[in-house]
Amino acid sequence: MHTVHAWTGHETRVLRHALRMSIRDFAEHLGVSERTVSKWEAGRAAVRPRPEIQAALDTALGMAPPDAALRFASVVGSKESPRETFADSYRVESHKFIPAFVGTKAAQAFAFSCQSQLHEWLDVSSTQIPHANGACTAYVFRCGVVVLHLRQDLDLTRLATLAAWRYATYESDLPWATEYLRQTLPLDAAWQPPEYVLSMYLLRNTMWAGEELDNALRLMSLPSVLVNRQARPEPEPVGTHVERRLLVQGFDQPAVEPFGVAGVSVGYASWSGLAYYPLSPERALMPDDLVSFEIDVQMLWAYCRHIQREVEAGRDPLMPQPYGWRFLRAAHSRLTTARAQETAQHCMMREAALTTSGLPERLAQAQAALRETEGQSGRVFA
Repeated sequence: MHTVHAWTGHETRVLRHALRMSIRDFAEHLGVSERTVSKWEAGRAAVRPRPEIQAALDTALGMAPPDAALRFASVVGSKESPRETFADSYRVESHKFIPAFVGTKAAQAFAFSCQSQLHEWLDVSSTQIPHANGACTAYVFRCGVVVLHLRQDLDLTRLATLAAWRYATYESDLPWATEYLRQTLPLDAAWQPPEYVLSMYLLRNTMWAGEELDNALRLMSLPSVLVNRQARPEPEPVGTHVERRLLVQGFDQPAVEPFGVAGVSVGYASWSGLAYYPLSPERALMPDDLVSFEIDVQMLWAYCRHIQREVEAGRDPLMPQPYGWRFLRAAHSRLTTARAQETAQHCMMREAALTTSGLPERLAQAQAALRETEGQSGRVFA
């Protein structure tokens, strides 16, 4: 086990991250205040906790689970290359997911012109569609949802630039998606224009290492702290000094869930999206694993959102026989239950993405609504 000769704010922060704890939980774990932990981390190597806290930190590390101890040792014990040996730019593969409920008739009509896709439990087809600034695929689910998947490659020098680009392009992504669906599908009154865009970033070439790399991925998954969204005519990136401070010191955000594996990958998920970097590509998750799972999640999110709208409008949500409450019950089980062939990485990614999306709760609510409707009417829409 790695031994710390003298704890500083740097090591305490690494231990907290290794234990997957928020500042509040870590403070309670050690028996100190949240403010004390924040001061340690802000001071980094210049701050040394009191001798009795040094002993408490030794105990916390000694009692840490093996995987947490390994994460701690991989950061504190690593011999990183000097900062200047890294590139002054980075490359990121941006994936945007734009889901919309279009109705079962429109989806099934659209599916006839698409190519059927192999899927373990969903009936889905796909087709390539034109986009001026990237490669786009439309995934058509016969339950009534279309998910547009837009892939774009970016070479940048600052994280804040990526954050500003993200919010600025959202303003054009949604109208583009709405217009495409209107022109392509035989839509009826049941359809709803897409209302959000979820992003996933796969970091390809990095300009960070160690803690900075970890913080960079966290910031990619929750970029709101890097941009002034109120600026006009379009969102503006924060200043370089703000970005640098966040990269060096990090920030505490309980809404971000990690799913990386020490020595293999760094990954984070939040309500805003996912960010992932394969430290060891041959052992890390494949990009298709991340993309296909997120497409399923966004499809079900949009489907449940339609049911929620129907309930809130005072209408009984009537869905076709194959896609009623039993369909949602099966979806909930498949998404939340580990499969025999799943690796630990897959499980961690799935749990992080589901936790931050809020989908399990939405599935349960939608299932209850459909079950109640079926029980009251004695039938479902055919």
